[in-house]
Amino acid sequence: MPWQRARATARAAAVRPLPAAEADLADALGRALAEPLVARTDLPPFDTSAMDGWAVAGPGPWVLRGRVLAGQQPAGPLADGTAVRIATGAPLPPGATAVLRREHGTVERRGTPGRDGGAAAADPGEDTGVLHDRAPRPAEPGRDVRPRGQECRRGEPLLPAGTAVTPAVLGLAAAAGCDRLAVHRRPTVELLLLGDELLESGPPRDGLVRDALGPLLVPWLEACGAGVVGRRMVRDDRGLLRDALRRSPADVVVTTGGTAAGPVDFLHAALDEAGGRLLVDSVAVRPGHPMLLAALPPAAPGGAPRTLVGLPGNPLAAVAGAATLAVPLLRALGGHPAAAPRRAPAAADLAGHPRDTRLLPVRLTARGADPLAFDGPAMLRGFALADALAAVPPGGLAAGEPVELLEAPGR
Repeated sequence: MPWQRARATARAAAVRPLPAAEADLADALGRALAEPLVARTDLPPFDTSAMDGWAVAGPGPWVLRGRVLAGQQPAGPLADGTAVRIATGAPLPPGATAVLRREHGTVERRGTPGRDGGAAAADPGEDTGVLHDRAPRPAEPGRDVRPRGQECRRGEPLLPAGTAVTPAVLGLAAAAGCDRLAVHRRPTVELLLLGDELLESGPPRDGLVRDALGPLLVPWLEACGAGVVGRRMVRDDRGLLRDALRRSPADVVVTTGGTAAGPVDFLHAALDEAGGRLLVDSVAVRPGHPMLLAALPPAAPGGAPRTLVGLPGNPLAAVAGAATLAVPLLRALGGHPAAAPRRAPAAADLAGHPRDTRLLPVRLTARGADPLAFDGPAMLRGFALADALAAVPPGGLAAGEPVELLEAPGR
């Protein structure tokens, strides 16, 4: 199957996003809004000072009448010719027409003679005395005031459904008075690492190799909005694999290895015995072409249908499979809209495969997408330095031509 069509098939396999539910702000991070975020208050909720200084009424000079701090209610309205010292974020007293910045005002004590017989200058932080405007221009009405509703009005939609809940979204939701958000449920994932040759610790030895994909895939899938509910190794045994596929409670089962036609590559047979139905069986992409996507029946009667993503066992090939099938599927299940294609100019000639799309680790520089060395199917050294995967079409690209980019995990 062509690479672009395989990615579209992965999104379509979700059919519809998972159901919505309300979640506390802390539990909503990384999920997608199921409904628009609506303001529950005006922002700001009242006229506030944008600066430390004085709230003033009318033209100066002004007689000081105390202070108002953030979190306090003003003592009362200001009459023309009066002012109060005010802190950033404090509510503006009724009658105030502007805020005079601290660096633009001076306060003189009343009734205390100075060296020249006049009134003595006071610390600008004092709350009594006469305030004088020393700004280059007079404080016109509204200066350094954040008016009520400047950012939004109560009931106003702030963000559309499908928006990813980031730390900034959480901050906006809290500022707008929200304690809970309507978000899509996280798709659950079980990761099955197939093969007798895998070690979970220590260096390779005695023909065995270290599992590199468990540490790589779990945080990557979680960053895509999934909840990884299990990660376990399954030996090269068709019956064990079949039973693991049948019993997994996860929305999505992700496997590594066993996708080709080797002597112990049992995934196709186990999938058939578990009642699975192939949606994608091999993709025209290098590395990673022996990847697959399949529909799985419910794990229990009356349960929800499930999906399987079969990744190759070679590390960079598995990365290509995850980027092609797992990431689009999980994002769609979680209610995230398809991302707009991201492109950059090729910083150098990008060698392509004669017939298939090639996913190439690249670093993004001022010149564009720069290819990295160590890009073989079993290698991760180049990918560890990559900012993205460049989707190089069959035949390759010349320097300066645009290339589509897939985001690398953690970038």
